[in-house]
Amino acid sequence: MQAILSIITIFLFTTGCQSSGSSNKITVEALPQKSLIDSTKPEKIKPYDELKYKDKEVLVSAPGTKSVLFNSSGSKLYAMNLEGMSVYEFNRESKKISREFKFTPTRGMGWDYARSRPIASFQEKPVEACLSHDDKILWVSLHNAEGLVPIWVDDISKNTGTISKEQKTKPVTVIYPETNKRDSFRVPLIETGKTPKVIARTTDSKHLLVSNWHSRNVSVLEMDDKVYPFGKIISTVPVSAIPRGIAVDDGNKKSYIAIMGGSSLAVIDNNTWKADTVLNVWSSPRHIVMDPSGHIFVSYNSLATIACLDAKTGKSLFTASTHSQPRTIVLSKNYKFIFVTCYTSDYVDVYKINADNFEKIASLPCPGHPVGVDVFEDNNKLEAWVCSYSGSITVFTFKKKD
Repeated sequence: MQAILSIITIFLFTTGCQSSGSSNKITVEALPQKSLIDSTKPEKIKPYDELKYKDKEVLVSAPGTKSVLFNSSGSKLYAMNLEGMSVYEFNRESKKISREFKFTPTRGMGWDYARSRPIASFQEKPVEACLSHDDKILWVSLHNAEGLVPIWVDDISKNTGTISKEQKTKPVTVIYPETNKRDSFRVPLIETGKTPKVIARTTDSKHLLVSNWHSRNVSVLEMDDKVYPFGKIISTVPVSAIPRGIAVDDGNKKSYIAIMGGSSLAVIDNNTWKADTVLNVWSSPRHIVMDPSGHIFVSYNSLATIACLDAKTGKSLFTASTHSQPRTIVLSKNYKFIFVTCYTSDYVDVYKINADNFEKIASLPCPGHPVGVDVFEDNNKLEAWVCSYSGSITVFTFKKKD
């Protein structure tokens, strides 16, 4: 029955949308004739309307690099190494590893995604991350530990707080490359659910949300950087199927959860931290991001598609085809460009976001199964840091034009 429904979904998708081969865009419904961007230009970055690909540089990372995350200034990038059981901190300017946060492995049960069955593994496998409290705390989800850990990255000494007997912890060693220096401490494990994935926070760093893949729920934590273990669960929100991506809308006090195991976005009320509504979308939404004008951008993993949605209704405003298995997406700082990692096809697709369509401006080969991406910008250039599961990070550099 599920196979029949999937065929029907793909049939409706392919017959209901007209593809344009020259620009790889599929228009469903045009937005009003104005830009998606109103007053959303970030401070300290001068306006620009074009990106031109310049060059790339490949950096060595650890096996199974799953996601990457810049701090707010763009001076540091954190790479979550699932198979390497560590987090690399890169200096963006030098493109060298400044610190490695290495977990001590303990036995646990993992998941074989190809065969859909549990397998023997290790608990300490970083998946995704989020920075809070002015980039002082790095929250990391551990794939097989059924929870996440907070790491103080600005002040290592704050990782040595008083630990109660009841609090589970994970040992971490900080390695400083090309030196003999080492630091070690234990970080608290905050148990959320089975197979935690994406982490997102409210702008004020008061609340954190975690999507728990196999528990089929979302954990909401209340954060406090002055009280160990710096976060506690205040709500657990059940969802209909496997959840992954999270987008937090602080202005409207709502959070959107991509139900990758189904065809919907679950909406959470940020006032009550309970389920609000469900938005029906296409199949297998994986990652979602928002712009300030009230639009959600989503990658549809199995349909090889990205879409711009109306956040109030979930209705597709326009879509575009991508290379196979689009995973992580990220918006440029002016919200006019979107970067898409395409896992099995080994490509990174880049689109300009127009008023009523996505305009493809680049398809860049990226070997090793690209999965995570984040961007750095200054007034002259944009760097897209793309991590591949094989253990590399490719830095694609674009020149900005007015």
